[in-house]
Amino acid sequence: MTAAPSPLTRTDRLLAALAGILAGYGGLAVAALVAVVVRPEAGPVPAVGDAVVDRTPAGVKDWAIRTFGESDKAVLEFGILVLLALLAAALGLLALRRRAAALVGVGLLGLLGALAAVTRPDSTSATDALPSLVGAATAAALLYVLAARLTRPRPATAPRTDRRGFLLAGAGVAVGATAATFLARSLGSTRSRHAAASRSALRLPRPASPAPAVPPGAQLPVEGISPFVTPNKDFYRVDTALVVPRVDADTWKLRIHGSGVPRERVLTLPELLRREVVERDITLACVSNEVGGPLVGNARWLGVRLADLLRECGVRPPSQGGPADQIVARSVDGMTIGTPVEAVMDGRDALLAFGMNGEPLPFAHGFPVRMVVPGLYGYVSACKWLGSLELTTFAAYDAYWVPRGWAAQAPIKTESRIDTPRPLARIAAGPRPVAVAGVAWAQHRGISRVQVRIDDGPWQDAELGAEDSRDTWRQWVHHWPATPGRHVLTVRATDGTGAVQTERRADVMPDGATGLHSVEVTVAEG
Repeated sequence: MTAAPSPLTRTDRLLAALAGILAGYGGLAVAALVAVVVRPEAGPVPAVGDAVVDRTPAGVKDWAIRTFGESDKAVLEFGILVLLALLAAALGLLALRRRAAALVGVGLLGLLGALAAVTRPDSTSATDALPSLVGAATAAALLYVLAARLTRPRPATAPRTDRRGFLLAGAGVAVGATAATFLARSLGSTRSRHAAASRSALRLPRPASPAPAVPPGAQLPVEGISPFVTPNKDFYRVDTALVVPRVDADTWKLRIHGSGVPRERVLTLPELLRREVVERDITLACVSNEVGGPLVGNARWLGVRLADLLRECGVRPPSQGGPADQIVARSVDGMTIGTPVEAVMDGRDALLAFGMNGEPLPFAHGFPVRMVVPGLYGYVSACKWLGSLELTTFAAYDAYWVPRGWAAQAPIKTESRIDTPRPLARIAAGPRPVAVAGVAWAQHRGISRVQVRIDDGPWQDAELGAEDSRDTWRQWVHHWPATPGRHVLTVRATDGTGAVQTERRADVMPDGATGLHSVEVTVAEG
């Protein structure tokens, strides 16, 4: 009578979980290598991440933006990798008892990644499925080999696992997967270097219509206030791109087409650069910006007037009998943004921008070309990594954000923010007044007045910084003779039309938050 095999120990189970993780690591490494050849965005992690972003409820997206800021994509990618690691460990454990079922599970994960890749808006070929499918096949083969080391037949009295053989095989998988990962990154960086080289080689033309110099007094001498011009590195970024597109300017093209375009046109970047170039200071704001939030910034943009291009293509605004009332801007990553034709052609400085604060657009902000339209929230105007412009109607097409609960049209609302003192700050009372300061904006209408209220007292006029233009934000400061105790400071603005910022609180959905920004501070005895 033969003795029963030794039971599986906790160590055996840990090794089985490790087998799943190593197989998953190898599969992802090979998938990344294939994605370099196919398309970086077709890799399983970017494809699944973009699918998650697309299907995440708007409220959850807003929470992520508020909580993690520009790190929300990194947090999502990390979360996907953690989830994949847990699933891989579970499949490794399953392979101890039911190897075939575990391999089927790996295949299903590969199919999920392939489906996510080919259903992306920017997908143009079934080959986008290859990275996930090849990666899954690799992971399945590796899991089969590693699991065999843990479950191969042994003499009845011997341990059920070949731990030494498993560790040697696992080390080989780890080394191979790491090498594949480095190779994928090296090849990917070569492609990225071409795009970076095209950006470095780009020489921005001198504007035929330069922006007026920022007037003296636009930047108030107040510590803690937002700078009048937001540096590129500090400019907010909100988009759905898990992988920032790195577009080669030498091969970039812009197509203008659609039912409202009598003369379709395709332009290259050199052709844009040869046009009349204009330079303007314009403040951009995100519709997801809560009252008092940071998702707003001011920059000096360099580009060409979009309205001029549209007129050359025969486009007429609806007020002049044109059939199209919406411009659908498409990014190279598949994002669509719908902008009113009337707003672009009403005389405001709507730009196809290729420069930002004196340098070519950073990749994160849309290089080589993006849209900038003053007076509209970014989600209906500021398409980055621009690839095409289609003239159509709002009735015929809903851009990306509209089916997700956001308004199809969204002019920017009058807003103001206290930058200093910070919320819950402790201030020492003294002979000198405390500077309560911040910014206010109502792009394309301008700011004519800012007022501050201390607790439940009367509204008091703040001192305004000099106005650059009605398309930029405006700094303000109120010198407050602070008294000891807890105080609530509140600000409100009046725009250039005389409309006062509303006190009514509203969420960011569907077309931007409203309400007054307040901060509570404590003033200590001097």
